[in-house]
Amino acid sequence: MRIVVQRVSEARVSVDGAVIAQIGPGMCLLFGVRVGDEESHAKLFADKIKNLRIFDDAQGKLNLSITDIGGEILVVSQFTLYGNVRKGNRPSFIAAAEPNRANTIYEHFVSRLRAAGLRVGTGCFGARMKVHLVNDGPVTLILES
Repeated sequence: MRIVVQRVSEARVSVDGAVIAQIGPGMCLLFGVRVGDEESHAKLFADKIKNLRIFDDAQGKLNLSITDIGGEILVVSQFTLYGNVRKGNRPSFIAAAEPNRANTIYEHFVSRLRAAGLRVGTGCFGARMKVHLVNDGPVTLILES
């Protein structure tokens, strides 16, 4: 599993010109599933995201979590996070999980975040999406299993 975490002041995702999810301050997560990933990985990552301290405290230190600030999360599935371009110029996606399996893990991850009391918007799995965000900081991290 690979998640690109971006601290944002706002983010939205649209499909066919229609906005399907929109958030204010919080995190935009680009979420990729690889062959061999399990639901247990999704649980671990949901817990990590919930507790990740990437928001400024009163002294300007990265010391607050998404729950501390009452922020929102936008999760966008992105199999291209497992694109491999070591050979040639066209990416190979053989490391990415097959779509049905990836969607199951994606949905499990989202449900774990929501069960933790977080406000979560999502993209549309498998759709061609437009993601608009304002990266705050910028703060960008990569989590990987």
